[in-house]
Amino acid sequence: MQFYLPKEHHPQNGTLLGFWLYLMSDCLIFAVLFAVYAVVGRSYAAGPSGVELFDLSLVALNTSMLLLSSITFGFAMLEMQRRRVKPVLAWLAVTGLLGCAFIGLEMYEFAHLIQEGAVPQRSAFLSAFFTLVGTHGLHVAFGLVWLVVLMVQVHRGGLVADNRRRLMCLSMFWHFLDVVWIAVFTFVYLMGSLP
Repeated sequence: MQFYLPKEHHPQNGTLLGFWLYLMSDCLIFAVLFAVYAVVGRSYAAGPSGVELFDLSLVALNTSMLLLSSITFGFAMLEMQRRRVKPVLAWLAVTGLLGCAFIGLEMYEFAHLIQEGAVPQRSAFLSAFFTLVGTHGLHVAFGLVWLVVLMVQVHRGGLVADNRRRLMCLSMFWHFLDVVWIAVFTFVYLMGSLP
């Protein structure tokens, strides 16, 4: 009895299809978090509202960091198409720095809110806010870890097919986080700042 063992571990577009399925499951997670926020987002329990808490200039700066990081990741992908390792690594490093700035500003915002007494236990609004924004922040932090690991792999192995596929998956993940953040910025911060 003979067994057929395929020589290629990753069938054509198999990884990308699997990653799209993962992104769709992540969409469901964020859809639930947005739905919860929509239901309880005005339940302040005599506590502060978004109008009193949100610093839109800080959030706009934070948003610009994440959107710029998506542009720099796009430049890295263009350099990947040209098979130029050093420019890919340079653009990925810039992307990582912008992502770190985003996380740093988000942590600053959370620390400031907690210092003001706006903790998640205070109201349903704050619980939903911290959960939604914090979940997005955790995704960005995970993306940064993935970015560093991938930079090491590209530095060591070059732009081989496996590394190009990994870069493509991380690119989809990073741009997905941008789309989610635009929804957070609009739905949570901008609409939450309306009286």
